[in-house]
Amino acid sequence: MLRRVARLPSRMGPCVTSTSVGQSCGSSLPSSRVGAEVAPNFMRLLKFAVPGLSRTFASEPSMLVFDGSLKTKHKDRAAMLQSERGSDQLLDAISERLTDRMEDCLRKFPTALVIGGAMPSVARCLTEPRFAAQIGLEKVIYVDSSINSLEAARKQHDTDGRATLETEYVQVKTEEAFLPELPMENAKDSVDVVIACLGLHWYNDLPGVLMQCNHVLKPDGLFLGALFGGETLQELRIACAVAEQEREGGLSARMSPLAKVRDGGNLLSRAGIALPAVDVDDIVIRYPTALELVEHLRVMGETNAVLQRRQELPRDTALAAAAIYQTKFAEEDGSVPATFQVIYVSGWGPSDKQQKPDARGSADASLGDLHKELGGEAGGFPDDENTKS
Repeated sequence: MLRRVARLPSRMGPCVTSTSVGQSCGSSLPSSRVGAEVAPNFMRLLKFAVPGLSRTFASEPSMLVFDGSLKTKHKDRAAMLQSERGSDQLLDAISERLTDRMEDCLRKFPTALVIGGAMPSVARCLTEPRFAAQIGLEKVIYVDSSINSLEAARKQHDTDGRATLETEYVQVKTEEAFLPELPMENAKDSVDVVIACLGLHWYNDLPGVLMQCNHVLKPDGLFLGALFGGETLQELRIACAVAEQEREGGLSARMSPLAKVRDGGNLLSRAGIALPAVDVDDIVIRYPTALELVEHLRVMGETNAVLQRRQELPRDTALAAAAIYQTKFAEEDGSVPATFQVIYVSGWGPSDKQQKPDARGSADASLGDLHKELGGEAGGFPDDENTKS
């Protein structure tokens, strides 16, 4: 597991770190004032809910968990808010960490396909002249169901001082079936890199989306993905669960299901993507109150889109959730932390040029022989055919 220690500036006031230690930015309301001053907006925002629980993704298209049309509206709203308030520092940081992986590769990536998620932030990374030149980028195809996200990416490319790249923008009804909508006559083996940043965790048929990504990748092409993991917003999840249990005697689908870390490599392998790799960032952001946290989720487009979600949140439950969050998790300065677990997945389009393991049993030496040659004590390894590898 990869854990980075860094502090990210934020335009919203919260303080962003990759560990649970750090100073907070802004002031917090005293806990005694949470109910009076935070509750109305907190109740209004929290009824939409946020990610938080783990799940195992299924490939059957009939298994509908998320409302795709609602998620498109969320992304439209998020793109509009970001255009008004400026880019989101958390989305920018995640996009930069994901795309930076291309700089570590020895090959070039002339054609890129960007699918859904934090598209404006990814566009900001790809249009940086030095970065685009280093990876050999010439053309970018953007695919999203949100017209506002596509327009934000277009504006990013039109910004003065950015790299001049060939671009195409494709609006689809849903990214889960983007393949037929691509502008190429034959999309198979057509792009050098596919980037899916913070959109994968909202797809009903995630394995199907990954299979389409593998289909369009050239042999030995690169797939890069980032999604929020199951430990995301664990503090808010706990506060909501305790509040609902106390006030209503049960739990509802207040949080969206998310993948576990171990699911990342399995999903890529299932889609036929070779040499899968997974690493994780745990990013902790501190907010003045829980209200700023929920508002930030709206700006990111990460509010709940589960089909079975509750439409209303009782006032007393919202008050209790805000108070419990403040009581259980507040720092000494009164700020409240929120954890974002980011799972980065990467893999390559299958190619005959890639390294492959030898056939089982093809070794001509045993571990026992190697152990003896290195001066190990007898009996360290059983000296038989089962030790050959």
